[in-house]
This record gives sequence, structure tokens and C-alpha cells, in this order.
Amino acid sequence: MDVDAQEVETRLRFSEKARVKDGFKHILVIQTAFIGDAILTLPLIQVLKKNHPEANVDVVVVPRSAELFRHHPAIARVIEYDKRGRNRGLSGFLHLLRRLKDVRYDLAVIPHRSLRSALLAGMAGIPLRVGFDTSAGKFLFTKTVEYRGTIHEIDRNLSLLEGIDEKFLGRELPKVFPSSTDEKAVDQFLAASPAGNSEMLVAMAPGTIWNTKRWIKERFAELGALFIRQGYTVILIGGLEDLALCEEIERLINNNSIVNACGRLPLLQSAELLRRCHLLISNDSAPMHLAVAMRTPVVAIFGATVPAFGFAPYGDRDVVVETLGLECRPCSIHGGDKCPVKTFDCMRNISAERVFNEAAQILHVHDHSH
Repeated sequence: MDVDAQEVETRLRFSEKARVKDGFKHILVIQTAFIGDAILTLPLIQVLKKNHPEANVDVVVVPRSAELFRHHPAIARVIEYDKRGRNRGLSGFLHLLRRLKDVRYDLAVIPHRSLRSALLAGMAGIPLRVGFDTSAGKFLFTKTVEYRGTIHEIDRNLSLLEGIDEKFLGRELPKVFPSSTDEKAVDQFLAASPAGNSEMLVAMAPGTIWNTKRWIKERFAELGALFIRQGYTVILIGGLEDLALCEEIERLINNNSIVNACGRLPLLQSAELLRRCHLLISNDSAPMHLAVAMRTPVVAIFGATVPAFGFAPYGDRDVVVETLGLECRPCSIHGGDKCPVKTFDCMRNISAERVFNEAAQILHVHDHSH
């Protein structure tokens, strides 16, 4: 995206005052990354609202994530930025910029580390702009905060509060809020499925964008069969892009006690469905963060990536299953299309029985406390 440098410089001549005299009235959070990243931004938004209850907290997100923020009591307005669709290019950027300028925000907090996100805050004339020191647009911020690679992403995002001389030392989990309409839709979906009125539900999310973060489909099928033998109905969770994979796992299990919900429910209804499950088995992908937001325990299977990157599930009873001791692991921050050493031992060495045993320990506790 080409932006005139002179225009940027002109727009960035702002007041040096450290804080709005009477407190923040309008706060903007910009997070236009993936769904999982958006969920992990919610604790920051929630704490900003707690600290500044009189302020309106707005959020800029991509359309695919926008639904997750609706009905949230901490958020005044959800602003969609379809940066790869109808709003792509300079015209879309300038259209959004005009909307932001009209609000006259006091503070922008920008966990997303792209130049475009920093430009939005800077060119909108927001006097206080806080972001990470690793952002491509850090020169546009009035305050940068160290990006601490060794802590969880939730805590990293919360560390941005240091940019306005605040700290949060507690533990804050994301929350999403399905509506009563979402609840009724899930009621109808389950009633029409093999699950019927069963409350013995376990979810599995076998998909992910990156192949090397995906546990082997045959293992998911073996695991599903183990749950079914224990009387559980298995719910397959994912988007339309995961449908073919889930259909293959469904075929491999070949049992009536499986429900393929892939691509059939929008995000908040998927969240409500996860709320009703005793457990989620997931790769390192967005569904595990959605389950955390609904307080459903997670057994997360990590292959190419490691929990030390800061994206492990964050709930009290969540567990990560991984293959330790491999020199090749982690192979990248996000994973890739192919195993670089062509063994895929990080995933092949994880058996269905091992994952089931971890799940069984959680389910035993869960049955006595839920």
C-alpha cells in the first residue's frame, strides 16, 4: 500500500501530553490478524474496560473474527476491516481512516505488529499510540513496549498497558458471549444430529492452516473410536476448509456416534457448542483458544510449534501433548507445509492412546465438578 510520506509526517505532529486530562473517553484496539490472535486480544480489551469503565472501547478486526466480539459487554463497537476483500488497497484504507478520525479517539492500543495497523492509528490523529517494539510501524507509536517472547500471548498483550503507566498482575481469560439465538440454533443442530439430547459430548478439531501442526488423521479417528467406546458422542469442529478432512475422519471412525459440525455453524454458535462439550482435542489452532474462552478444558497436540512461543491453551485444566527431545523442533514459528527433515516424528510419535489417557484424567475431574 503506497502512502505519501509527506502526508504521514504531517498527520503525526500530535500533542506530547502523556494522558487525556479527564481520562480516556474513546479507546481503540487494532487486531486484524487470525481468529486465534483475535481471541487472545480479548483479555487486553476486558482489562482496558475494567480500568476505564467510563470509556468506550472499540476494536478493529477482520470480518472473519468480527462475530466473536459481538455482544461483548467490554466492547462498544466492532469495526470490520476487510483488508483482503472489499476494503483492500489504498481506497479501503482511507475509507476506514475517515471513520476512525470522526470518533476522535484518545488512545490506540495496537497488539498487531503490521505497518498498516500502526499507520491507521497514526494517521487517524490518535494522540496516544501504544504498540510493541517489534512492530513494523513502531516509529509511529508514542510509546513502545518490549515484546517478551518468553511469556504467553495473553500476558504479552496485557503488557501493552505499561505504555499508559498501568499494569495488570492477575490472570485474565478471554470471554465470548453467544446470544440466546445462538443457543437455540445449537439446540436445534444437536437435536437433529446423532447426538440428540446426549450430554456426553467431546469435541475434536483436527484442522489447521499449517500441515506440520496437524496431528495425523488416522490418529484422530483412533481417538474418536476410543471416546465412543466410553459412551461419548464425538463432535468434529472446524471451518469449511476443514470439511474434507473431517469427512475423512468421520469415514474412518464409521460410527453413528459422531457429529460433523465443520462449516455448519458460525463462530459464536461453534463457541456455544464447545461450551456444551466436556473436552476439546485440538491441534495448535484457533479452536483451542475458543474453547478456553468458553471454559471447556483442552488437550492440545503440538508438533512443529512449542508452547514456549506463548500460544498454548491457557485454561486451568488444559494440557499440551508433545514430543520432547527432538533437535529439529520447533521447526518454525507458524509451522509449514512439509516436515523439513521428512520424518514428521513430532506428530508420528504421539499415539491415540497417549492423548486419550491425558483426556481421561481431565474427564474424571470434570465429571465431579461440572
